[in-house]
Amino acid sequence: MFKRKMAGAFAGVMLVGGLAACGGGDDDAGTDNGNAGDGDGEVSGEITVWGWNVAASSMELAIEGFNEEYPDVEVNVQDIGRLDLYDRLTVGLAAGGSGLPDVTLIETDRIDNYVAEFPEGFLNLSEYGYDEYASEFGDAKIQATQNDDGDFIAAPWDVGPAAVFYRVDIFEEAGVDADSIETWDDFVEAGTTIKDATGSYMVPIDISADDALFRMMLNQQGAYYFDDEGNIDLTSDEAVQAMEKIQELHENELVANVDGWDGTVTSTVNGNVATVPFGVWYAGTIMDQAPELEGDWDVFELPAFEDGGNSAANLGGSDLSIISGTDNPDAAYAFVEYFTTTVEPQMAALDEYGMFPSLLSTYEEDYFDEESAFFNNSPVFRTFADMVEDIPGANYTSDYARAFRYASDAQASSLLQGQSPSETLRQAAEQLENETGRTINE
Repeated sequence: MFKRKMAGAFAGVMLVGGLAACGGGDDDAGTDNGNAGDGDGEVSGEITVWGWNVAASSMELAIEGFNEEYPDVEVNVQDIGRLDLYDRLTVGLAAGGSGLPDVTLIETDRIDNYVAEFPEGFLNLSEYGYDEYASEFGDAKIQATQNDDGDFIAAPWDVGPAAVFYRVDIFEEAGVDADSIETWDDFVEAGTTIKDATGSYMVPIDISADDALFRMMLNQQGAYYFDDEGNIDLTSDEAVQAMEKIQELHENELVANVDGWDGTVTSTVNGNVATVPFGVWYAGTIMDQAPELEGDWDVFELPAFEDGGNSAANLGGSDLSIISGTDNPDAAYAFVEYFTTTVEPQMAALDEYGMFPSLLSTYEEDYFDEESAFFNNSPVFRTFADMVEDIPGANYTSDYARAFRYASDAQASSLLQGQSPSETLRQAAEQLENETGRTINE
């Protein structure tokens, strides 16, 4: 299971990121280093890598194994804090690369924005041979790390497959079988039964400030704020259906209106909610904040919108990019390639810090089939791993942060003021259109 030391820190990081958001299955993975050399010490020099929190610690874990292949490369990982990293990255790129590291961590939903603002700011990893790994990641992760020309601007790392964490004891008290919940209609029906029997709400939502559930519902339907061409897609049938379902949950008094991250965690710990639909990273928070609830939690897939519909969705994740002005591109690429395409460092990061890998070959490890005592002796990590390849892609675009803000406003209007979701989402789309010049997808 996740080590408790990774705790809520990473989960908090991933939630905030949403607001802007290794043993070996293949022992040879990552040993072919393309233009970076052949792992025989030809590459040398010193590189600096920026990260934060447990992500930085995860990269530090990889240095020893990397140096076995590249003994002449010195890797310095700096944990400079998430907000400081973005502040310094933006300022440095605006100054032509001044004061920047060789490699930097970037949350997946921010890549498009940085590439749009600084199109020459990052090394084209495809020119160094990273395309050979395209088949080793799910399509959604590939889409998020490539530019409009299909070149890798970032190397895929951790991913946030989403599911429903639920309280086994509360479900049992209410006489609800989690296996019977296949659709969101089932979810509402189960929630009503649970609320009547136990008083627990079904989901925590920071109604005015975070549309995480809406984003998961969009993603599982193959939709998002924007379509593949970058047009505004908030008025789509999928978006309206998602917001209407959230409104239905609220009208049935199944939504706990929480205050930010701390409110979500508090509701999780004290039994105020029976379920928390979230990314895999939330497991660490539950384990750290509520150790006394070992065995009382389990996981089931997100409900679908129709029988047999897709349940897979993503929430969160981060990737590695190389600054184009690096003085040592070969060494920087060698590290990024090794870290993101080799099973051993990926599994070490998962085991030690809960960083869920996107590298598909890691899922062949027995680790994913181990039963977790905390989660009702279920192999919960297999549940998450099995959905990664089914996660639809999302076009975040450079206007993700604006879309997030207006979608959250639409959610607040729909739930707190009882307005029609189709109307509130239309208003959000028109605000986006006015600010960005993008076309609303009619």
